[in-house]
Amino acid sequence: MESFKNMVPQYASVLRGGQKLTLAAEEVVQGDIVEVKGGDRIPADIRIIQAAAFKVDNSSLTGESEPQTRSPDNTNENPLETRNIAFFSTNCVEGAGKGIVINTGDRTVMGRIANLASGLEMGETPIAREIEHFIHIITGVAVFLGISFFIIAFILGYYWLDAVIFLIGIIVANVPEGLLATVTVCLTLTAKRMASKNCLVKNLEAVETLGSTSTICSDKTGTLTQNRMTVAHMWFDNQIIESDTTEDQSGVQYDKTSAGWQALARVACLCSRAEFKEGQENLPILKRDCIGDASESAILKCMELAIGNVSAYRKRNVKVCEIPFNSSNKYHVTIHDLEDGSGYLLCMKGAPERILDRCSTIFIHGKEKVLDEDMKEAFNDAYLELGGMGERVIGFCDYKLPQGKFRPGYAFDGEQENFPLSGLRFVGLVAMIDPPRAAVPDAVSKCRSAGIKVIMVTGDHPITAKAIAKAVGIISEGNETVEDIADRLGISVENVNAREAKAAVVHGSELRDMTPGAMDMLLKQHTEIVFARTSPQQKLIIVEGCQRQGQIVAVTGDGVNDSPALKKADIVMAQSYPDVANMVLIVRIHFATTYALP
Repeated sequence: MESFKNMVPQYASVLRGGQKLTLAAEEVVQGDIVEVKGGDRIPADIRIIQAAAFKVDNSSLTGESEPQTRSPDNTNENPLETRNIAFFSTNCVEGAGKGIVINTGDRTVMGRIANLASGLEMGETPIAREIEHFIHIITGVAVFLGISFFIIAFILGYYWLDAVIFLIGIIVANVPEGLLATVTVCLTLTAKRMASKNCLVKNLEAVETLGSTSTICSDKTGTLTQNRMTVAHMWFDNQIIESDTTEDQSGVQYDKTSAGWQALARVACLCSRAEFKEGQENLPILKRDCIGDASESAILKCMELAIGNVSAYRKRNVKVCEIPFNSSNKYHVTIHDLEDGSGYLLCMKGAPERILDRCSTIFIHGKEKVLDEDMKEAFNDAYLELGGMGERVIGFCDYKLPQGKFRPGYAFDGEQENFPLSGLRFVGLVAMIDPPRAAVPDAVSKCRSAGIKVIMVTGDHPITAKAIAKAVGIISEGNETVEDIADRLGISVENVNAREAKAAVVHGSELRDMTPGAMDMLLKQHTEIVFARTSPQQKLIIVEGCQRQGQIVAVTGDGVNDSPALKKADIVMAQSYPDVANMVLIVRIHFATTYALP
């Protein structure tokens, strides 16, 4: 519970009785209007009534790596998915907003998770059950032998006191007094070996339970993945290129001297607010911390690797005007005074379909072409392919402002928008994903070969979850879901026999109405399962469903949203929140450590 207490912010800016007050977070009550800005922690569950580029980090609650936009619009019946609610303990990473407090304390989503976790009872570990069973057998044997020899002693004419001594001696001789010490020493030695592999055991019984594991329910964000958005692909010159994120750029698959790449890189460098924090010059680029949202930080690191010293490049091309990204326009605009003195360049990035609508031409192989239906179809094909891989796609365009109209010193006004925002030139797409950890696919394969079933349980979007599951091998190559079969046969999902699909991607909304019997059938029918958009309660239901089938269930996770499932599991492999999860085992690195344990 200490972890939950540590989440409470010290103060909150509140409008109450027509006055603006700064109150301790615990003094906020239902009905207060709370003001939140970038860097603040949400003091309660609030319903958004006003937002300006307002984004929150929900990764600890829902598993979504990307900051989530918040606005007054109700976009979904599920409170965890709608945009007009911000949750207690999540962080505002960008923008500002106001909201009405709808729940505080134990009534918040986070409070309910805490109550759910604290209300669960820990079951016996397999080794505890085995030792208890063994002791019952030894006790029965000892008592039987003792009574038998007591009777035999009487028959042979021994004095009654000698017979009692026989009885007591035989019972004492059968007591396994060295059992406790032997088991403890063995488990301790194993625990020390596990410590050398980045695991800290809190309960020695967990060592044996880990070896009995038959099912692993793994969280995605931070466990299977790196919880760090990374540029995965780019689309320019009408081709999809895999991005190279190695420090030495040894895997570059494109020509950095091509005009298409240079145009895309220029806009990606300039149209961004992300910056590296000071004092990290000696760190590898991919390990540096950034100021800015996850997507812009990923693009910044990619450009720093590809062209180097983005900060100096920006200083040479001074930004003179900016329109920040907002949820209604879905684009970010910057205008720069180019270093070569050729005038001003307008750069824009945002939702690909919105960016394309503002363009009349496209830059392909160094030539500016009319954006006709063929090019739009090529764009759509690339967009759908990248989106189908679970990647977040951003579009980029630019426009060289006419020097005759926009002379040096022109007073650009972002609010009045006294410059063109249509008829622009499309230059490309950049796609990002929270990449899988390098060692995870091999670990999943080894778990499966050892007869351990690996299930992904995440709060992220089904498309993203499915893409990561395929990347790490939770869904094996060649295995199809009912959706895949329906697409291949050109029929509706309802007409597909679920038994034909070895893999399944289950949305949290389906779990809501699923009976225990249906859950058991689902777990039996499919060998490879991904649960997406799941709530903490649903994660708990999944663990209980596995345990009903006699499985020894291990749960890996690193977020507060995992805590109910962590507490219910037979073995816990968690990376944080030890007090909340009442964990048995802390895994300090990631999923790959699971199989590396002895």
